[in-house]
Amino acid sequence: MSTPDSKPLVNPWIVTISVMLATFMEVLDTSVVNVSIPHISGNLSATYEEGTWVITSYLVANAIVLPMAGWLANYFGRRRMLLACVAGFSLASLLCGMASSLTQLILFRILQGLCGGGLQPLAQAILLESFPKEKHGQAMAAYGLGIIVAPIVGPTLGGWITDNYNWRWIFYINIPVGIFSLSMMARFIHDPPYIRRNRDSGIDLWGMGLLALGIGSLQLLLDTGQRKDWLGSRDIRIELFCCIAGLIAFVICELSVSRPIVNLRALKDRSFAVGVLLMSLVGFCLYASLVLIPQYLQTLLGYPSLQAGLALSPRGFSAFAMTIIVGAIAARVDVRKILVVGFFVGGITMFMLSGLNLNAGYWDVFWPQILQGGAMSCVFIPLSTAAMSHIRREQMGNATSIFNLMRNIGGSVGIASMTTLLARRQQFHQSRLIEHVLPGNPQIEAMLHQSTQFFMLKGADPRNRRAPGLPFPLPATPAPGRHALIRGSLQDHGNRLPHHDPHGLLPQGSQKTRRAQAQTRRPSLHRARARRVHPRIGIC
Repeated sequence: MSTPDSKPLVNPWIVTISVMLATFMEVLDTSVVNVSIPHISGNLSATYEEGTWVITSYLVANAIVLPMAGWLANYFGRRRMLLACVAGFSLASLLCGMASSLTQLILFRILQGLCGGGLQPLAQAILLESFPKEKHGQAMAAYGLGIIVAPIVGPTLGGWITDNYNWRWIFYINIPVGIFSLSMMARFIHDPPYIRRNRDSGIDLWGMGLLALGIGSLQLLLDTGQRKDWLGSRDIRIELFCCIAGLIAFVICELSVSRPIVNLRALKDRSFAVGVLLMSLVGFCLYASLVLIPQYLQTLLGYPSLQAGLALSPRGFSAFAMTIIVGAIAARVDVRKILVVGFFVGGITMFMLSGLNLNAGYWDVFWPQILQGGAMSCVFIPLSTAAMSHIRREQMGNATSIFNLMRNIGGSVGIASMTTLLARRQQFHQSRLIEHVLPGNPQIEAMLHQSTQFFMLKGADPRNRRAPGLPFPLPATPAPGRHALIRGSLQDHGNRLPHHDPHGLLPQGSQKTRRAQAQTRRPSLHRARARRVHPRIGIC
């Protein structure tokens, strides 16, 4: 029976569809543009370097608004905030598709990022409040479908749309989804009573400004660091200084005001603090592997962009299936056990991927992707459930903002780290390989002899005694193509080996998180069930 202050009774699955449609659309937009940058740059008469700002501008704007989402919802009203976000995101998508210059597109992408930044944390808060505690696993399963599957589907969908239609349609497809989600939110989403009581709170302008300075500089630094040679660039040094100074001042400011824009005191809860740390590591591994595998397939195995995206699709299918399964069993078992399984399987898949070579076929990539998608679901859903299990409803919006912010920052750090590691280790491995290309090396002599016979059979003539990139002249033989053969072999192996190094490091981080998850407390929903089953036995 509802009270005058309670929200109208709505089926939680209808609420789920209402908020997750828009959230899936927003998360999809973080990755769907990536494969279309060459087409966008060429169509708008810009360089590829300039075209990457289409991605950077969105990520920076999104990262600034994301931690403020809980406060903005309390101040303006959650329902009003959600409607404004979806409407603004849909309008910005229309403007992005109509952009006639790169400058216009970047400005509209900033607007799109600002409007979409609040969707993820607010959707998670609404789902956790709409479902009873014993069904929080199902709520996080529905949320995980958008957060896990969307980044995997994005590159494939973006490549297919760009190849078959036009890059502008990657923005136009958001409009009907936004309109449908907007109509459902207007009908089924309502503000809880505590939000209406908090609308008279003041505005933390200092916290808002320092947050924008610190997080914006951090995201900009991570996204452009490798292209500008990190600390070798004056711009990166300025961004690093602004990031450190802004975040330190932000923390001091938020801990000294009575109504902060981001309540950092929520981290006093041990389960939530450990959950935030683990989620940042999950974001690191998820987005880092999403960068490594497509690049390996495209640059070394010669896959087109669409085929590389399709090679990642098994991860999406397994994540979808395991999300449903984990959501169904989360209320019956201790979610920390599922976490251990997820981290363990995730570490195994990284070791499997570290063994790929230039002869790898589709099935060599298929099975690790299947296992990795399932592992991500086994980690994300229990981790979200355990981290939020002791958070009060009044703090749910603030907690989900911090939670999603750290996942996105972890992903940005993962992408930046893997991009830098690949570039640096590629130089290292090529230099080490060339050290062994010597005239007296029996393997080199055998390879030269075989290549000479091969090209002689093809009717080659003797030319060019020196092979570019080799430290010694080769004897004249009727095999000019062998020079390119040696050089190509060195380059292929020099490009392959750097991809093994990250996949060798990621399992170590995955296994270390298994120890950290032991610090989380058993979710309270299990204690509540125990009290109902055994009312006379003091089981906690």
